[in-house]
Amino acid sequence: MRLERLDGDDPRAVLRALRAALGAGPAVALGAAGELPEEVPAGTAVVVTTSGSSGVPKSVILSRSALTSSALATADRIGSGQWLLALPASYVAGVQVLVRSLVQGTEPAILSGRFSAAAFAHVVSGMHSSHGGERVPTYTSLVPAQLQALVDAADEDRGVRAALASFEAILIGGQALPIALRERAAVHGARIVRTYGSSETSGGCVYDGVPLDGVRVATVDGELRIAGPTLAEGYLGDAELTERIFVRDADGARWYRTGDAGAVEDGVVRVTGRIDNVIVSGGINVSLDRVERVAREVLDAVVVGAPDERWGETPVLVARRADATDPDAALAAVRDAVGAHVGTAARPSRILLVDEIPRLSSGKPDRRALERLARGG
Repeated sequence: MRLERLDGDDPRAVLRALRAALGAGPAVALGAAGELPEEVPAGTAVVVTTSGSSGVPKSVILSRSALTSSALATADRIGSGQWLLALPASYVAGVQVLVRSLVQGTEPAILSGRFSAAAFAHVVSGMHSSHGGERVPTYTSLVPAQLQALVDAADEDRGVRAALASFEAILIGGQALPIALRERAAVHGARIVRTYGSSETSGGCVYDGVPLDGVRVATVDGELRIAGPTLAEGYLGDAELTERIFVRDADGARWYRTGDAGAVEDGVVRVTGRIDNVIVSGGINVSLDRVERVAREVLDAVVVGAPDERWGETPVLVARRADATDPDAALAAVRDAVGAHVGTAARPSRILLVDEIPRLSSGKPDRRALERLARGG
């Protein structure tokens, strides 16, 4: 099948390309850099290049079948209606907003340009429509940073509050959602659904801890693995990596190795962090993800590792100045919480304040930039 590169991130251009890709083709490459082959495996709809937040960017091959299976399973779980695209269209969650719209035969609302609470509320105000006299439910997909901006604005802005409360469901993915933020959103009437997944699973495939229909999640040696119809075909131009990450069990079933630590208990998936996001502090392995999960219940912060003369390495908090008006008290509170729940070796040694957390185009924190900052670079 022929592959065409789509340069830029114009949502309407991506929508047109996806409409063709879900039909007879050609397949479309989103977010890719460098040389690409002219042909891809039959059935390919999209090649999405990952953000590279924890390594070298990878080009993930997604078939028509995987994308539509995900869209249909989402509709079965939360319902159908009109979707708002508020994420980059080249990001897998943005792709899925458009795919769900195409599969349902609806026209998505699109928030173009820089995301802001005011722009979000303006676009949402034009989405209230009906069909046959009945209101059409609305849905959107956001990352936690966007939800944070909306909740902050909703405290003072009635229009933003109304926008948040108007959605049947707001999918939140990309990184862990702090409980405090979810509770604040609920106060404003937002119906939040936490999602877990990646480009390799056609986006979120576990909603509020429960896998979508057809999706299976298991643990092998503490690592979460996912199977089902939403899996990617592999990585474009990297057969070795494909073979290492997409494995088959004794029954021949194909599984995606997520690289995430976690457990499945009574059918509910619990993610505890990245297996490889570990530092050694005072001779003890410390999961930075576990530290961050506890820290974010106290303070909206990102946790990275940095060299330490005494301990070798130590966790460091990075937070916005606006969120840590009393840095010493915030650090002390986080150290107490982390010490109680993770261990004394995991307590952050210091807090760095920035005007804004640097982020990737996907909305995730730019951890490489934050690591450089913590290391004095």
